Formats: sequence, structure tokens, C-alpha cells
Amino acid sequence: MSSLGGVTLSQSGMLPVSEPVTPPRNAASGTKDPAPDEAVTAPVEGVRVTISGAAMKAAREQKSQNSDIEESGLPDQTQKILKMIREIKKQIAEKQAQLQQVMTNSRLSPDQARAQVAGLQTQIASLTAALMTATASLAKAMKDLSADDALKAASLVAR
Repeated sequence: MSSLGGVTLSQSGMLPVSEPVTPPRNAASGTKDPAPDEAVTAPVEGVRVTISGAAMKAAREQKSQNSDIEESGLPDQTQKILKMIREIKKQIAEKQAQLQQVMTNSRLSPDQARAQVAGLQTQIASLTAALMTATASLAKAMKDLSADDALKAASLVAR
């Protein structure tokens, strides 16, 4: 694989350029090499992406989790904020579950447990700050909504 300054072509996102391929000279038939403009180029294989069944299932679940937001008729920006709030709440719940597991794991030394607890608490704190920012953005966006839409947004954020 070619490399440019330590970066291979596959890492750079550049596709390799195929060289023209000329068919071998066939002495028995008496044919000669084709002219340069008649050179045959080898086909370049494109990128092939395979999505696992688990990834497809996760995508469907994510879509169904937010279907109530998408069907609410609220403005796109408000929907994005609501989805973001849900995702942050989900991440906070996951980190809290991990924190609980670390605290009840008797196989960890006290130092290991303290280090993991501190790391998880830091992550939870940053997620909580992100949640507060998203909630403030939602409150700002709700000022421009009708009373019915604001009520709808408030009920969606509570779920």
C-alpha cells in the first residue's frame, strides 16, 4: 500500500489510481500491443459497507424511541433539542448504572474503585452540564412556540 508521510492511502480517504493494463502480446495470433489510447483499464473496486443485524435493530429502536417527537409537529430545531435531551438522559442513566456496578464490585482494589468512581462522576457531571445547556436551549425555543406546542414540548421532555 502506498503511503504519504506515514499515512496510507486507505487512512487518507484517497482512492488508489489504477494504471492502464495492456493485454499481453499474443505471438501465435500475430497481434501487437494496442495503442496507448486503446489501453484497457482494470476496474477499481469501490467501498463495500455491510451493516449488521444488530446495528439495523438499534437504528429501528432509536427511530421508534423518538417517533413521538417526530410526529409532534414541532419545529425541527425543537425536535432536535428534545432528541438531544433524551440521548443525554439515557447516557446519564448508563453512567449511573456503571457507577453502581463499580461501587458493588468487590474484586476491585479500593484504589481502582476510587479511580473508576472518580472518572464516572466526572463523566456524569459533564453530561449533567450538557443536559442543563440543552434544557436552557429548549426553554429559549419554547418562548417562540404557541401555548399548545410549548405544552407538547414540555410533555415530550418529561418522558
